[in-house]
Amino acid sequence: MTVATDTVARLEGVRFSWGAPSGFSLAIDRLAIARRERLMLLGPSGGGKSTLLSLIAGIVTAQEGSAIVLDQDLARLSGPARDRFRAEHLGIIFQMFNLLPYGSVIDNVLLPLHFSATRRARVGDVAQQRARATRLLEQLGLEGDVIGARMASRLSVGQQQRVAAARALIGSPEIVIADEPTSALDRGHQMRFLDLLFETVDAAGATLVMVSHDESLASRFSRVVALDTIARVSRGRAS
Repeated sequence: MTVATDTVARLEGVRFSWGAPSGFSLAIDRLAIARRERLMLLGPSGGGKSTLLSLIAGIVTAQEGSAIVLDQDLARLSGPARDRFRAEHLGIIFQMFNLLPYGSVIDNVLLPLHFSATRRARVGDVAQQRARATRLLEQLGLEGDVIGARMASRLSVGQQQRVAAARALIGSPEIVIADEPTSALDRGHQMRFLDLLFETVDAAGATLVMVSHDESLASRFSRVVALDTIARVSRGRAS
């Protein structure tokens, strides 16, 4: 099964459950995401937003239905193949950041380039990689003493969130997935973050899929979808 040329991802007839003891399950009849779209998925905590992103990214696979991303049926890939696919094509801003706590700020940003020759080639040699990482961090409002920090674990929550964003954006992935990326930022930093996010994905011709519970950000996106209009959730725990 393939998707239309103007579609980067399509979920059809998807049924996913985390199983016991959580009992959490998510059902999505259909969701199509257009190429170069800025899509915001809006919903409360526990509404399945993070689980949906994990399905699009191939972190988990559905027990029923199909998730087609960049013409690839993710369920047909082995676990290692899905990992390689994700590293090559997707930049992910995780809700919990998932930084290497004892790695430097720059090393955390450069991490995706170690797993993707395609993204590495888009940036250039080692000096160009470090320069690009530094520029992304500066654009996100981080200063020299933070950028030069040797341990990411010593950063504030807001600083860690911006490092996670720079890591997702480096190497111009085709799809950027963002899980509540502005939740730890004040209003001014939220707008600066979104400006850079949109600027970077537009320059790369990429698609942005972001989930949030913050309705005030909706006007910045080309399409906003309330998750409860496309998904049915059985709650055993928040997702």
